[in-house]
Amino acid sequence: MFKRHFLPGMIAVLLAFGAWNVGHGAYIYAKAALAQHLLRQAWDATRQSQAVVKPWPWADTYPVARLTVSKQDVDLIVLAGASGRTMAFGPGHVDGTPLPGSMGNSVLSAHRDTHFAFLQQVHLGDEFSIETANGKNTRYVVRATRIVDKSDISVMRASTTEQLTLVTCYPFDAIRPGGPLRYVVTALPITTPNTLL
Repeated sequence: MFKRHFLPGMIAVLLAFGAWNVGHGAYIYAKAALAQHLLRQAWDATRQSQAVVKPWPWADTYPVARLTVSKQDVDLIVLAGASGRTMAFGPGHVDGTPLPGSMGNSVLSAHRDTHFAFLQQVHLGDEFSIETANGKNTRYVVRATRIVDKSDISVMRASTTEQLTLVTCYPFDAIRPGGPLRYVVTALPITTPNTLL
């Protein structure tokens, strides 16, 4: 008798737990997609006004560039700062590095399972495009990919030429977020010689 009453209750609990997990996972992806819509509006306003425009009143970040990868149908708004809170909404520009489209090594970071998931399919010779708030559009070509330890700060090394560095967690199919490894993609403007500094 006890088993007959216990089993339906246990099934209901397991179904509720499963629905919560699926819902939570869907929420994360929905939040990222909605954020990109709001960020795109803020980006358009930034381009028109040439001033910082926050995507929502309480935001502690704002759009600084637009990253597109036509080959993979990627179109992302890049945000100021690369904190975990910022990267929940889009790729972040790492403070202390030049802004995308500027001289030097501009470093962008994003999560491997959302905005930078496409890096898993990136190959040498692939092209990216960065649009800045002043309308400058620079095409980059991927010149190197590598895996480094998260403590390896060489990915932030200053450069005397324009360079774009994209960083995300590795491996891409890891069950747990974070981890000790990072996947690094280095791209140079198409007009730059094939040498990395």
